[in-house]
Amino acid sequence: MIVSKENIQALIPQGPPFVMIDTLVQSGEASTSASLVVRADNIFVEEGLFREAGIVEHIAQTAAARSGYEMQQCNAPLRTGYIGAVKNLQIFSLPQIGDELVTEIKIENRIFDITMISGQTHSNGKLVASCEMKIFINKLNNTVS
Repeated sequence: MIVSKENIQALIPQGPPFVMIDTLVQSGEASTSASLVVRADNIFVEEGLFREAGIVEHIAQTAAARSGYEMQQCNAPLRTGYIGAVKNLQIFSLPQIGDELVTEIKIENRIFDITMISGQTHSNGKLVASCEMKIFINKLNNTVS
């Protein structure tokens, strides 16, 4: 684990109750992993299940944590990112309260301020969801503190 739950908000622009990652598990040159334990009080939990929007946000926040970690490593200010597109989203199952999600994102391409990622989310050894995302990073006077 690189960054614990107590310190994760230093890497992402989201705040409670919209934080969808607990820990940054690893971050390398081409991939990053983050985890989340689904809790009953999560805003995306309905009828004991973590809904699709929460899974997509968990994948996006894994990418945000990667960006924040990279900025932190070079003492640069954090930047806000925006999901530009979600493509080929597949939800195979909805996690339950108490399940731990582990998402790995891979950087597929970077062009200027646009990063293309692919993401896979697993829980209990099973693939829960996968997708591709296009993420825009705002580099103009929009730092997160």
